[in-house]
Amino acid sequence: MGFKCGIVGLPNVGKSTLFNALTQTAAAQAANYPFCTIEPNVGDVAVPDPRLDTLAAIAGSKEIIPTRLTFVDIAGLVRGASKGEGLGNQFLANIRECDAIAHVVRCFEDPDVTHVEGAIDPIADIETIETELMLADLESLERRVISLEKRARGGDKEAKETLDLVNRALVLLREGRPARLVERRPEEEKLFSSLGLLSSKPVLYVCNVEEASAHDGNAFSARVFERAKEEGAKAVVVSAKIESEIAVLPPEEQKEYLEAVGLDEPGLNRVIRAGYELLGLLTYFTVGPKEARAWTITKGTRAPQAAGVIHTDFEKGFIRAETIAYPDYVALKGEAGARDAGKLRLEGKEYVVADGDVLHFRFNT
Repeated sequence: MGFKCGIVGLPNVGKSTLFNALTQTAAAQAANYPFCTIEPNVGDVAVPDPRLDTLAAIAGSKEIIPTRLTFVDIAGLVRGASKGEGLGNQFLANIRECDAIAHVVRCFEDPDVTHVEGAIDPIADIETIETELMLADLESLERRVISLEKRARGGDKEAKETLDLVNRALVLLREGRPARLVERRPEEEKLFSSLGLLSSKPVLYVCNVEEASAHDGNAFSARVFERAKEEGAKAVVVSAKIESEIAVLPPEEQKEYLEAVGLDEPGLNRVIRAGYELLGLLTYFTVGPKEARAWTITKGTRAPQAAGVIHTDFEKGFIRAETIAYPDYVALKGEAGARDAGKLRLEGKEYVVADGDVLHFRFNT
């Protein structure tokens, strides 16, 4: 299952620097001028999860395979992007293909790094990007209304349902509010997603701060956290400069560097985990002597569909899932101990997989 998180922001906020550190590559140019990133760069990153190492140690697994998240580095948006300014149409199309948005916001002052708007104001920057996404959505929906109304009058049930959602979204967008705030029932979610609205994407604000503020943030990032709380979004603090320096160090030196700058872990771990949570994802594990592996599913996934992530045959021929909760697997030192203690459960087709479950699927081919 591919989950994509698009990294967006104004030019010169540290997006490409952050992306380079995330993927530990120099695939994206990081230069002090707008539009240094013309094509979106894509990088897969492992989702940090210490549970996987613990499980592998208990089972004596030869290989450890973490679950992954895809980040897409999208060139810097500018005011007027919705009208095609600064290659805006191309950039907006790249965003549309992502499942969520990681919005990098400049929360540092540096006279050597120009700001496209001329002043450091993270809330104004957020509103610039959000406005462009909303304007693009507004134009997109207004173009569809006449056709939908015609089909709805002709008795097309799906057109009626779509038109209702479109009109609800238009009300918000005309008020200057993003489409993700549209109130909708769970059964409308699939249809709503099919509208492809940019401002409906869940948002993670990544506050790029100076090195001294990497642990606790600063006054700029505090404003962004407040904004995120009001919206029901997420926010994290990172120093892209620190992250880029950590990325090129060998693992044994990374720990020393982090300790020297007063950090427990790379800020990018927080970005990855927050992106994972933002998309409503969870992890289950398969564990054995050959490998310990993490698998990504959405919250609420039932056992057969979780099995299908490994292979479609597992879902088609699903019989049951042998299930051990992570704490039980660890406390009882593995599958045999959990089985002896009665902590290995046999779950059927209606079982909703929980985060951290250790699963073994039984199926007919």
